[in-house]
Amino acid sequence: MKILAIETSTEYCSVALWQDGVVSERLELVGQKHSEVLMEMLDALLKEAGIKVKQVDGIAFGKGPGSFTGVRIACGVTQGLALGANVEVVGVCTLQALAEASGQDKVIAALDARMGEVYFAAYEKRDGEWVTVIEPCLCKAEDAPQLNGEGWCGVGSGFAVVSLTPAPQGLKVRYGNQLSGVDEQAVPQAAAIARIGARQFAKGNAVDAALALPLYLRDKVALKTVEREAAKANALRTAS
Repeated sequence: MKILAIETSTEYCSVALWQDGVVSERLELVGQKHSEVLMEMLDALLKEAGIKVKQVDGIAFGKGPGSFTGVRIACGVTQGLALGANVEVVGVCTLQALAEASGQDKVIAALDARMGEVYFAAYEKRDGEWVTVIEPCLCKAEDAPQLNGEGWCGVGSGFAVVSLTPAPQGLKVRYGNQLSGVDEQAVPQAAAIARIGARQFAKGNAVDAALALPLYLRDKVALKTVEREAAKANALRTAS
């Protein structure tokens, strides 16, 4: 089985290819230039693997939360490529992708949502599968949900978010001794999206390309028609 993966929810852009358990990935810090480099990265990845888009069995994508524009790009390109290749898709939560890449079994995943807020979720791996302990949500770092037990690994840029009033507060302070370690530099990556996506495809949880929809926690904003159609057209030209 071959699963293509796309992740553009942060200032990083990454693509990956899962082939029967082996993952190859390309990752670049691109700022706001995802739309300019994504298709080139995909083309280079597939050429390196010696395959075409129409030979993949499915596409997984980072559905958010994250940058509104970045998430929309991932959804639009995924739809276009999937329609051209006539395959189904799987949307993967970027917070779960952080947990997957951490190598830990108890993970608090958080991304900087700006305006003093974080995108937050907690996961625990049981029998090789991720169980959601706290569903993805948007909150102030100092108001993050309580968790039981110790040995939690904190990952993501949300751990760098600190409120200075009335006193310095953040996720590190919030969870204190419950944390076994923190990696605030961690970002969602396509390799993790690919691994999670491959498991979901194997379980039969893939959906039609039209359902490649974003996960927004701040505003329930739909992908604009003009953006969706433009991304589809660009992806279809590449796939043909």
